Amino acid sequence: MPRILWLQEHGQVADKESVEQKTGLRIAVSTGPPSAWRTMAHRIQAIVIELPLDGNLVEQTLAEAHHAIVPLPVVIYDKDGALDESLIRPAMRFRHITRRLTPEELGNIVAEALEEAAGSVSEGLGDPQPWQNLLVGEGRAMRELHAMIRLVGPRQSTVLITGETGTGKEMIARALHMASKRSAAGLVTVNCAAIPENLAEAELFGHAKGAFTSAVNHRVGHFEQAHRGTIFLDEIGEIPMEVQPKLLRVLQEREVQRVGSSETIQLDTRVIAASNVDLELAIEQKRFREDLLYRLNVVPIRVPPLRARTCDIPLLVEHFGHKICRRESLQPKELSPSAMDRLMNYHWPGNVRQLEHVIERAISLAGNRDRLYLGDIQLPDVRPVPKTTAPEIDVPMTGLNFEQVIGNVERLLIQEALRKCDGNKAKAARVLGLKRTTMLYKSKVHAHESKAHEALAS
Repeated sequence: MPRILWLQEHGQVADKESVEQKTGLRIAVSTGPPSAWRTMAHRIQAIVIELPLDGNLVEQTLAEAHHAIVPLPVVIYDKDGALDESLIRPAMRFRHITRRLTPEELGNIVAEALEEAAGSVSEGLGDPQPWQNLLVGEGRAMRELHAMIRLVGPRQSTVLITGETGTGKEMIARALHMASKRSAAGLVTVNCAAIPENLAEAELFGHAKGAFTSAVNHRVGHFEQAHRGTIFLDEIGEIPMEVQPKLLRVLQEREVQRVGSSETIQLDTRVIAASNVDLELAIEQKRFREDLLYRLNVVPIRVPPLRARTCDIPLLVEHFGHKICRRESLQPKELSPSAMDRLMNYHWPGNVRQLEHVIERAISLAGNRDRLYLGDIQLPDVRPVPKTTAPEIDVPMTGLNFEQVIGNVERLLIQEALRKCDGNKAKAARVLGLKRTTMLYKSKVHAHESKAHEALAS
């Protein structure tokens, strides 16, 4: 169902439910500038501006729609014909409606604008490129990724890809490499989390003969291997802190020194990095350098989770089904409507990778059947949120020290959260629903009180 942003002076759309029902649109209403709705812009497919509205706000909205990664169609609903089009920059494209419309008529105009925009995007794509075969999906999120890769791929800029585990960050990196002028050279993929901490520097930058005990020969590091090509640093957040300054220098100077050597080797390497952890939180926890993040985050690309693009699930199922059946020399299998509904309504914590595994398991268990049914789709049940029950507390009639009891409960909660989070205070704070600074303050207070009680007891 297309999601439409409706800008309206009072934030109210007359007969909104009726308009949605008759037009098949989902309407999000706003009264403010782009900063008020930019966070949900990735889910918007068109904009309706209902006049009267402040002229500056109209121009800001048109500019935001025009400069979006995939330009958004705009319909200006001007019932009184008050807008002077000559005051708007010629580059801004929109439909100007100067008559009153029924909900059905408005819905038809918005639908035409959406179709026209989709056609313009298709024409702009030209002939399909090889890298497009790596990315499966036709929803807005995937169209934006295609547009971003088409723009950024041929450039030399460093790219940082973020997103949850299993969303396909490596596929985005491969598509960027294939879309670049370096596609004839190699793509060197490095899983930073899989490199032993004591070998990270030698693996990335290479080492000279005799640099350490087992260095019996010269070794070319991953960066040198990617000379004139692309290096993909997956799980970049796991790079050891002591290696990060040297990585920063490589990114800044485009040169590398092997471990145990003073020779400087010039590099012509494009860097693409990926992370499934919050690097800003890692900076706060002193696990990642802030200046390294700035150097990596030249062009950020956020890969949406599967639950945010469920419209692509049927295409992904077809893609994985054909891929697995071809590998196993089986006839392609269809999904029953109930099986597809099950997939469409699942929350997919493991994203695209989990979907592929589910399809592979279903095909493996289906035998020679040419159809997959609901029973073939095995998914973990959604865990119900446990109900919070009040603990049993005995209140003695002789009275108690309320502040002391509450303090003890708070201290026990913090201790238990830290135990379950292996001492990670930032993670424990999230578990308890506290700000990290609040968590640190309370921990210090309770530690001070414990020392005071110990001193009194002795």
